[in-house]
Amino acid sequence: MNNPSHNQNIITSTPSKLVIASRESPLAMWQALHIQSRLQTLYPETTVEILGMTTTGDQILDTPLAKVGGKGLFVKELETALADGRADLAVHSMKDVPMNLPDGFMLVATGEREDPRDAFVSNDFAALEDLPAGSIVGTSSLRRQSQLQARLPHLKIESLRGNLQTRLRKLDEGQYAAIILAAAGLIRLGLEARIRSAISPELSIPAVGQGALGIEICSNRQDLLSVLAPLNHADTQVCVEAERGMSRALAGSCTVPLGAYAVCEADNIRITGFVASVDGKQMLVETVSGSRNHPEALGQALAAQLRANGADEILALLD
Repeated sequence: MNNPSHNQNIITSTPSKLVIASRESPLAMWQALHIQSRLQTLYPETTVEILGMTTTGDQILDTPLAKVGGKGLFVKELETALADGRADLAVHSMKDVPMNLPDGFMLVATGEREDPRDAFVSNDFAALEDLPAGSIVGTSSLRRQSQLQARLPHLKIESLRGNLQTRLRKLDEGQYAAIILAAAGLIRLGLEARIRSAISPELSIPAVGQGALGIEICSNRQDLLSVLAPLNHADTQVCVEAERGMSRALAGSCTVPLGAYAVCEADNIRITGFVASVDGKQMLVETVSGSRNHPEALGQALAAQLRANGADEILALLD
């Protein structure tokens, strides 16, 4: 990603209009409205509109994402709207953004991270450890599944798709004893009360970029770099870049159970990452620290450490 701090050109004229492309799920619309509000505060003379879109990922709800093309299915239609000029920028959950963007697109800003943890949601139990053997836990994520199976092999993991409200409804209908969701989404939609307990990153390493928002534009829209630069949160940006650097080096996608979580510590970043088999029987976890000035390289160093300890053997089993 281009570091927006390198692009602090003086804005000679603000655009008269900006259009944000967004998925139409309630959470995606919250994110788009949040960015719309930020932009309208920054540029009161600019009209900021939202172009709501339904993506392929929103339409295919009966199949695990890993089997139908991965998280890029939530991004593709928005990129088409950018490319054909219907929208100027797209807002994404960073955990939905593929590790390698198509040619012609770039990430220009990373918004401040919300709570990055996974959330345990249940109507009958207070925490994962309280679930009796054979309890059905819903999650759409191989990352969560592998870590759950490693720690609590007596639980039964079943696929859970749909937007956040749909997943909560399925829980309320009794299809699951508990479900695991990203805490950030529940908090943003005012559903914090549904979180029975947050799962610490030590017990469930978050998805790459979890809790952070990303702003994507066409690479040829250099006119937008300085306009969007104030939306960037530097600490979140470097942490997410480090996480994405690890995932990219391990060819991470939603077909690979892996996660990474980075935090800033003064001038350094500390990043923990893991790779696992789907059943959780094989799992490698490593932590590295290094300068925040080279986040991508730090993520690559973490990937190299995982590889040195056998990650390739685990990844080979997933092919």
